[in-house]
Parts: sequence; C-alpha cells; structure tokens
Amino acid sequence: MTTQTTATAQGSTERPAHPERPARPPRAARPNGQWKVDGTTPLNHNEEFKQESDPLAVRERIETTYAREGFDSIPGDDLHGRFRWWGLYTQRKPGIDGGRTATLEPHELEDRYFMLRVRIDGGALSTDQLRVVAGISEDFGRGTADITDRQNVQLHWVEVENVPEIWRRLEAVGLSTTEACGDVPRVILGSPVAGVAKDELIDPTPVIETIQERFIGDPSLANLPRKFKSAITGHPSLDVVHEINDIAFVAVEHPELGIGYDLWVGGGLSTAPRLAERLGVFVTAEQAPDVWHGVVQIFRDYGYRRLRNKARLKFLLADWGTAKFREVLETEYLGYALPDGPAAPIPSTPGDHVGIHEQKDGRFYVGVSPAVGRVSAEILAKVADLAEEHGSRRVRLTPYQKLLVLDVEPDRVTSLVAGLDALGLQARPSLFRRNTIACTGIEFCKLAIVETKATATSAIAQLEERLGDLKDLTPITLNVNGCPNSCARIQTADIGLKGQIVMNDDGEQVPGFQVHLGGGLASADRGEGGGLGRTVRGLKVTADELPDYVERVVRAFDAERADGESFAQWAHRTDDEALR
Repeated sequence: MTTQTTATAQGSTERPAHPERPARPPRAARPNGQWKVDGTTPLNHNEEFKQESDPLAVRERIETTYAREGFDSIPGDDLHGRFRWWGLYTQRKPGIDGGRTATLEPHELEDRYFMLRVRIDGGALSTDQLRVVAGISEDFGRGTADITDRQNVQLHWVEVENVPEIWRRLEAVGLSTTEACGDVPRVILGSPVAGVAKDELIDPTPVIETIQERFIGDPSLANLPRKFKSAITGHPSLDVVHEINDIAFVAVEHPELGIGYDLWVGGGLSTAPRLAERLGVFVTAEQAPDVWHGVVQIFRDYGYRRLRNKARLKFLLADWGTAKFREVLETEYLGYALPDGPAAPIPSTPGDHVGIHEQKDGRFYVGVSPAVGRVSAEILAKVADLAEEHGSRRVRLTPYQKLLVLDVEPDRVTSLVAGLDALGLQARPSLFRRNTIACTGIEFCKLAIVETKATATSAIAQLEERLGDLKDLTPITLNVNGCPNSCARIQTADIGLKGQIVMNDDGEQVPGFQVHLGGGLASADRGEGGGLGRTVRGLKVTADELPDYVERVVRAFDAERADGESFAQWAHRTDDEALR
C-alpha cells in the first residue's frame, strides 16, 4: 500500500494514502454581491427590496396613498426601507430605555412619527429658505430642529399625512429631502465660507451645484451598496472633515497646473473606522463632477452588497489599495489618466469658522455656536429676521453643528452679535461649547442607547465653571454619541464618548459611555497628528460622572503636557492610569 508523509509537531509520520478518494476542489469564493463580478442577483433582503421597486418611486405612494390612509397603510419595506430615500426615518417611541435597544424589533422601538432630514448641500441657505424650514418645524414638527454635523437640519414628530405639504413648501424655495437618507449619494458637505472667505483658494459652489443637478435623484445611482458621503472645500482650513467621507475634494495648488483639487476616497467611521486615503491625483474644477461620478459608479458596480456591515466604500478600498482604485477609475470610468498632484498643506486656522471674520468684499461673516446643534423653529425664524435686519440674506450651516450669517456690513456686526447671543447663539463661546458636538441620542433615535443632547449641554455648563481657571488651555474636542455608529465622530475627537449601558459603583446598570481618547483630523491644533483615538481597557464612565471625568483628564493634561503638545499627542503617549 502506498503511503504519504505528514509533518506534525513531533516530526514526520506516515499514514496510508487513499488514492480512491479524489482531492476536494478548492471552495469557490463566496460572492460579495459585486455587480460587475458576481452579477446583480440580490443576496439579502435589503438588496431585494431595492430591486423590486425603485426606492425613489415611493414618493408617489406617499403622496397618493399613505398620506391619505395614514401610518397603518404603510408596508414594511416602504416604511423601514424606501422612505429613507426621501429623508424619512421612524423615530423612537418615548419611554423605551437604552438597555432594550438591541433586544426589540424595529416595530417595537418605533413611534408613529418620523424624523425628517432636510437636505442642504454645502450648508447654504437663504433667509427665505431658513424661514420656510422654521415654519415647517413650527407647523408639523412641534418646533424641533437640530443642525447636524452633515450640514442638514433634522426635524421630528412629523406625521406621514403632512409630508406632501412639507415637500411642497420646501420645493417652492429650492430645497428638498431627495436622497437625504438611504443607499444613495447623501448631502454634499461644502465649505461654509465658499465664495466669501478672503483666503479661499477656489469656490467649490459650481462643482456642488453641478453634481446636485446632474446626479442627485438619478435612478442609476439610487441603488448603491450603502450610503455614499461626499465633501468638497476650497478653503485652506480643510473645513469639511474630508478624511471621513467616501469621497472628498480638497483645494490645492499644483506647481504647473494651477489651483484644483486633491482627491481622497474611502473614509468612514461607525464600528469599523477608517480614514480616507489620497489617490495622489490632481483634479481640475471642470473634471471634478465627472470624477465624482466615476467614484460613485465604482462603488455601485464593485461595492460589497452581501453583508450590510461590509458594504461601505472603505472596505473595497482596503482590499484594492489606492493604485488599483486609481487605475479602475481612470481606465473604466473616466477614459483618461489624471495627473499626479500634491497634498494640501496642514491647516493653519480652525475649520469651524466661529467668530467674526472679514470677507473678501470687506463685509463680515459671523459664526455662532448653538449648544450641540440644538435649535428650534423659533430660533431659526429669529435668525432669518435678524440676518435680514442686518442686511444679510444668506446663512450657512457647518459640519461642526454651527451657523454662519454672511454679508454683514462692518458697522452692523456688533448689533448682530448681540442679537444672536440673546438667542443662545454665541459668537464668542467657551472652548467646550465651541468644541462639543452630539448626535440625536435616545430622545429620538431607534439605535441609541443613551441620551446625548441634554447630557452634553449639562456637561458643557459644568466644565465652563469648573475649568475656567485654566486660561491657556488649548481647544479640546468633546464628541458625544448615543451608540457605536459614530454619527458624532467619536473616534476623531480628543475625547470621544460612545454610548452604552455600564455598571455604576453600586453594581447597577446605568447609561454611560466608553471613552476614546486622542483622536483628531489634520488641523491647526494637531498638525499632522490626526488619526483615530485610542481606547483604554475598561475605561467607561456613567453619564452622571461625565463632567467629573472630563475635568480630571483635562487637568492631568494641563499639568503634564510638554510645550506645544496637543491633547491628542499627550493622550497617545500617556500611560493608561493617567487617563482614567
């Protein structure tokens, strides 16, 4: 009988061979749902409902059926799926604690009301548009309004019966909710000072408008593997958090070709954070819309669709690498090569634009800080009135939950600042009010585990009082999120807080946070020290302990930092015990 040798930890042994048993062929790779590789057969229910009916077509059913027959007439795939393509999510039913978030089904968590997201590309609003949003909030949303870190406005308590009228009002002033949510190209982040900043390299507004006009609502791009986030800025402060978007264009000056854009792809946070990477190409303003279209088509055709948690562009880029991604973009989608290009310099100024700043035309813009983006119908309406009283017809929202009023004459600035301050919108906020953001939280979100807006607002007030003696404290960002999905960008904050249920000193389960420390994006404060934050084993705090913990770690930083050292640099070099 023939034998074959098998190596073991103890050495070589011999065992009988079985020539009558043929070798098993290698298992075929499991399909990832890449349309250009595996075909378009759906591999899960999400992919099925997107192919069964164009998600954008749900608008007609909302207008002709659901708005007339009410909430109970809405089938599940429309309610939990296609409604998102028009900016609608069911909101959380009040009274359900965070410990039940992961154990209840969507229909058990949801209320009969909707969160409505108004899409505001580039964060640009006229005072007429702002007043319409305020009116919708007052009439249909119980006065709710939040400025998000995606430059949108979110309203709550919206009933399906009122959605057609809301659309009518929005569209009458050039706004919409088209593809504000869903597996689509979401709102395009843009520099809030586009077209007005003295130090702007290039105005990105024409690129944003071209993309919006040509591609938003295009049925050929309405079935992506997951959401697709875009950002574009012409400002040297890099004010659109470009490293965490699926695609971003950052203004840069090429030594031979002049001013254009540096292209970044594949960023995203959530539970598997990954910063975007440069493709190393130079893109002209004229090319930018086609390049954007090429990248989103790559995502549509090659993105992974089998598993939702692996369906973002960042996973494809991680497998392909930038060289292959660039080659596919140029050869399959553009039909021409892009020239190599330089990276943008590290910013020398903050990107939130809070404060009083002179425009290129001699007028001023004023950037103010609502507490963690929370505003209201009344506040938005009064901002519109104040702006017009001071000669302005334009406001902007920022990716930092801030608001800007543009085009203010020099002699009207002081009066405007005072009027905004009376509304709780501060142009000279404390460091913590300026540098804290928070997601929606358990108040309205079905995914949330803890409350965020009120918790963060209370913490700001306490930290302003407790740390007021630290006169030379550098800005420290505090990002508060209600669940692991990182809508508030916890991995890129100095102190990032991820909501979860934790144990207090009495052994009780209570709302709290896992702590991330030392994250940040390239900025004036961090230089090239941008990156994802670290976690310390077992470092969790209850919601009630939050101000105590932040005070403790900030005082430790203030006492131990080296000259010129940022919080992020200190947090990454400091031992675990000093961070507890």
